[in-house]
Amino acid sequence: MAVLSATLPNPALRKRPLPRRALRILIALVIGYAVLWAAGAGGILALSYWAKEETPAPAGTRTVQGIHHFQPVDTDGRLWRGAAPSPAGYRALAGLGFTTVVDLRAEDLSASQLASPRDAGLNVVRLPIRDGQTPKPGQVQQLLDTVTAAPGKVFVHCGAGVGRTGTMAAAYLVKTGEQSSSSAVRRNLAVGPPSIEQIYYGLHLSKSEAEQPPLPIVALSRLVDAPRRMLTWF
Repeated sequence: MAVLSATLPNPALRKRPLPRRALRILIALVIGYAVLWAAGAGGILALSYWAKEETPAPAGTRTVQGIHHFQPVDTDGRLWRGAAPSPAGYRALAGLGFTTVVDLRAEDLSASQLASPRDAGLNVVRLPIRDGQTPKPGQVQQLLDTVTAAPGKVFVHCGAGVGRTGTMAAAYLVKTGEQSSSSAVRRNLAVGPPSIEQIYYGLHLSKSEAEQPPLPIVALSRLVDAPRRMLTWF
């Protein structure tokens, strides 16, 4: 009997049930992600607030019906930026002498959304970039070529007119030599909070070619930005 009892497992030494251990691991992961998200999102919001306080709006900034964040990009007013216009916004652009719209949205757009700028008499160039991400060198060059070739003013936009629009505007300003990378990023932050990878991209712009964010920066950015992107699905 003594030998038999020695081979039986001691109840006090048994491992906890797997579901309880898994629940604790899940809770730890959720708490860790919440801390990461709060630090990342809070830091970007703080930077954006600071930039708004320290960076005046570009000369010529005005309010246009149907377009949020409407403002010039370059000093000669050839390129302007903002959020996706409403149909009235596209008509307002045509009335202000704009001839071309550069649409950065990679989302699935309805037939009416695609038709609105053409209905207003505007040419459309589509350079799709996913929300929170950065442009490829060829897309930046295509924007430069579009502004050069357009017979009138050019308007570039994404959805909200913040992240993708600001990143492309920053690339344009640095490529044309109008601003340094840090100034262009600060100006973008003053409009609204971009993603971490967009900030990294902007800070590493050069007149030759922009450095694409490395995988760790991309992974961190998309983890922090995931809740905001999911909200746009509803």
